[in-house]
Amino acid sequence: QVPLVESGGGLVQPGGSLRLSCAASERTFSSYAMGWFRQAPGKEREFVAADIWSGSSAYYADSVKGRFTISRDNAKNTVYLQMNSLKPEDTAVYYCAARKPPLRLGVPTQWEFDYWGQGTQVTVSS
Repeated sequence: QVPLVESGGGLVQPGGSLRLSCAASERTFSSYAMGWFRQAPGKEREFVAADIWSGSSAYYADSVKGRFTISRDNAKNTVYLQMNSLKPEDTAVYYCAARKPPLRLGVPTQWEFDYWGQGTQVTVSS
């Protein structure tokens, strides 16, 4: 098992920034694909960002491209989601996910991930 724990969520004003963290307890963390998904009340869970090969292949949803950045620190077994220029429509519960090898390139779906965190709330409001 690869326990995942998200943190860093909270309330932020439109145009502001926030950085989410996802801590993993796994020695082979660097070999896992990591992803971020989000779910707003009454809506389906949607893809946000993913890092398949530890920083060498990142993917982003069109709605966050240019504003969000996924990164990881393998020494700390932690993946991050830097969110800039936040909009009210970014309000959602954000989930961290991990998939063990074998891996593939391309935008992943939620069904391809093996482990999930509990989620952290992000609210963008003035």
